[in-house]
Amino acid sequence: MIKNLNQSSISRTDILALERTKLANERTFLAYFRTFVVLLSSGFVIFKVDVLSNLTTLGYFFISTAFVLLIIGLVRFFYVRKQIRKSFY
Repeated sequence: MIKNLNQSSISRTDILALERTKLANERTFLAYFRTFVVLLSSGFVIFKVDVLSNLTTLGYFFISTAFVLLIIGLVRFFYVRKQIRKSFY
């Protein structure tokens, strides 16, 4: 990744800032993904545990919200990655 950059046009500080920005974007996506997994598993647990059978509406809400959150995270990740590439290359 760093090899693609023209060394004369960008300083070492800028290269490191670019790498930190890329890592921050990945961390943000992983936070979205982690929340997706928690909501999805919580929704399935509500369906499987007999004591929580009266909360099926909440289970459907958790599962649908999980997929919406995953889509938002993916769209945001690719949008920010595209903006990073457009700004520095």
